Amino acid sequence: MKQIVQSVSAGELKVVDVPQPEPGATEVLVATRRSLLSAGTERAVRELASASLLRKARARPDLVRQVVNRARTGGVRSTLAAVRSRLDEDMPLGYSAAGVVVTAGAAADGIRPGMRVATASAGHAEYQAVPGLLAVPVPESVSDQAAAFGAVAAIALQGLRQAEVGLGGSVAVVGLGLVGQLTVRLALASGLNVIGIDLRQWTAELAGGGGAVGLVEAGAATTEQIRELTRGRGVDAVLITAATTSSEPVARSAEIARDRARLVVVGDVGLDLDRRRFYERELDLRFARSYGPGRYDRAYEEWGVDYPIGHVRWTARRNIEAYLDLVASGRVAVDDLVTHVFDVQQATSAYEVLASDPRSLAVQLSYSAPAQVSRQTITVRPRRTSASPRAGLIGAGNYAKATFLPALKEAGWADDLAAITSARGLSARHAAERNGIAVVAPTVEDLLVRDDVDVVFVLSRHDSHARLVVQALDAGKHVFVEKPLALTQDELDQVTAAYERNAGHLFVGFNRRYAPMVVQASEALAAGSGPITVAYRVNAGQLPDSHWYHDRRQGGRVRGEVCHFLDLASWLVGEQPRVVSAHGSGRGEPGLEEDVSVLLGYPNGSTATITYSTRGHRRTPKERLEVLGRGRTILIDDFQRLEIDGREVKRVPGGKGHRDLLAHTRRVVVGEASDEGHLEASFGTTRAALSAVAALTGIEEHSSRLPTQLDADSAVRAGFAL
Repeated sequence: MKQIVQSVSAGELKVVDVPQPEPGATEVLVATRRSLLSAGTERAVRELASASLLRKARARPDLVRQVVNRARTGGVRSTLAAVRSRLDEDMPLGYSAAGVVVTAGAAADGIRPGMRVATASAGHAEYQAVPGLLAVPVPESVSDQAAAFGAVAAIALQGLRQAEVGLGGSVAVVGLGLVGQLTVRLALASGLNVIGIDLRQWTAELAGGGGAVGLVEAGAATTEQIRELTRGRGVDAVLITAATTSSEPVARSAEIARDRARLVVVGDVGLDLDRRRFYERELDLRFARSYGPGRYDRAYEEWGVDYPIGHVRWTARRNIEAYLDLVASGRVAVDDLVTHVFDVQQATSAYEVLASDPRSLAVQLSYSAPAQVSRQTITVRPRRTSASPRAGLIGAGNYAKATFLPALKEAGWADDLAAITSARGLSARHAAERNGIAVVAPTVEDLLVRDDVDVVFVLSRHDSHARLVVQALDAGKHVFVEKPLALTQDELDQVTAAYERNAGHLFVGFNRRYAPMVVQASEALAAGSGPITVAYRVNAGQLPDSHWYHDRRQGGRVRGEVCHFLDLASWLVGEQPRVVSAHGSGRGEPGLEEDVSVLLGYPNGSTATITYSTRGHRRTPKERLEVLGRGRTILIDDFQRLEIDGREVKRVPGGKGHRDLLAHTRRVVVGEASDEGHLEASFGTTRAALSAVAALTGIEEHSSRLPTQLDADSAVRAGFAL
């Protein structure tokens, strides 16, 4: 399918071929018919992407601070790799469109194939995978052209709702671009007296033609006009829909508003303000967040959990519905706002018009792709034959591109990357182009049936790991899966059964075992005997609420990251734990706690304590590992410094073992090395992580008999010695 993307680093705009996206259970797949270019938003995004690195830094100092903080804790090298990966991405454009439903997920209520819908949060592409609550059925009398305004109109409508002006009230709309014009028309349909203000004569006239009073901003003269129109009082609310770095639109709004009026910021404007103007009139300054309640809420957008109408009358979906109903009833018209229409193949011309024609307002793209599921394989370059094992990758996220793929190539796989697939396709295409991968497969199933794929690397979200491992093993492949291996005991049982009934190797991404400093430490410990004590402190740092680790479907940080540290402790001990106890801070959802301490007890008398905290100072290095026993004291400081018995060991490479693990994987697959004990340790680590979660939740995990080095009587149960 065709999709419009833009280079983050250079700003280059292009139309690319990517596989059709795979919708999830709460999503719908839509064949696009029209999409709307949001002049203000997309122009700003394009300008920022085309800017120099210095200008980008000046525009987003918050991101610069994040980079600096990450460099302090995670190291300059890994941070630079992550930054380069982000800058090298292709970014999809667009968020407001209309089309025909091709397929609907099982949890996408009220949506069926063949239905016309207005969509939000999906880009300019022939097919979109859209959250079910952001795919809104279109009344029969509403054209695709008008329906494509849905998301942008919802932004305008949410601004009006924040203004809270009743019938007969007065509002001023400052900035008469596309969102401003829609705000004017929606306000008029709501029975309000509307004044539109802009720097341009033609946009003021356009607002005036619909029944508003259109004014060209002229400072004090404009203020006086507004006073006359409002009986000397000023307007009840001002909606600021301009797009400028200047703070003048907000400052001017304070002058035309009545006492205790509401000022609602809808557009991206400067906010360097004089407090006195707002204090003297006790003005209420508000911000409208996109389409309405539900926007940026994972439960709403990703899980399909709607807000009860008795508690939240106007959600993002209901705002789009309200706009469509107004168009269907004839109370709002938008077709005259469309100044240009281009076929998707001419998307670059559409953006050129947006940049060069000052009278371009609503520019749309048209599409004609059939409303059916397609399984198109994208060939990036001619495939090269090789006698070496060929690799297929599932997943192309930031970790895959910034960390995993570079390590994979360093480990000897550079010439053997055969195919890649991802849920959205665009990220897979980008990774293929940058890493010489021959084929972008449309789905996991298409990748698994390929004869030129011998080893499958699973790099997708955590909730898919176990399922994909089982599928790949049953397809006759060797499998490498990033941690965690499984999120539940049932999943682990299914993986174990699939491994036992198939001949393929299975590797888990517990890379720290293979770090050069860990290898050196293991050799030092091997010279002695007896139990050891492991103390592992992790300064994990806080994640934003929007991070997918907070999604309960992904298992949380204990299953997803603490497992790394459990694994390394057990690897150094040389056994799997008999006892697992865990204590959390009591904050957050049980099982998803982020500040935890885990105590492991081993049959040989060894103990290990994992202290995982998100609340340390950001400059504190992330990981500190101390091992005492067998006549040795070992310190590994953030995998950058190794100390044995009080002396720093020089000339030992740093790093967390990604390349070394992948090199080991290759040697095992080609028969040059043994993997004895490695998978058993990974099974044991997974059981330990599940038991830690069980201890935190107070629910005992029941372990099945698995192929481990220990007898089943030593299997892990939460907080109990078996």
